[in-house]
Amino acid sequence: MLWMKSFHIVFVTSWFAGLFYLPRIFVNLAMVAPDSEAERERLLLMASRLMRFTTLLAVPAVVLGLWLWLGFGIGHGPGNGWLHAKLFVVFLVLVYHASCAGLLRSFRQGRNRHGHRWYRWFNELPVFMLLAAVLLVVVKPF
Repeated sequence: MLWMKSFHIVFVTSWFAGLFYLPRIFVNLAMVAPDSEAERERLLLMASRLMRFTTLLAVPAVVLGLWLWLGFGIGHGPGNGWLHAKLFVVFLVLVYHASCAGLLRSFRQGRNRHGHRWYRWFNELPVFMLLAAVLLVVVKPF
């Protein structure tokens, strides 16, 4: 089980690294001058590759998390409200990941509706989600 936990932590950490950086590319994309097509295309290529790589990291992170939860019985029984809260945080991370994909799609189609300040705030959300997940797993407050 310790091997599974270790790989789960590595994949989750890597997944979050992508979620921390992808919106930073969105900040730069939102700031690109309309006449700078080469810069826009370069940033879109970077964002597309990072999105693909981040998605590939998310899959084993979620699969290993499910394996730990269902296969090893982690979080079953009384006093495990922390796990239900953590699963909700995981759901929020998946929604955030999907919204990054949608935002990237809107950039590709030239339909971005947000400015660079909005993306700077959007970029902070995974920090709070990671903090919540770690605190729930380590502290197990309920």
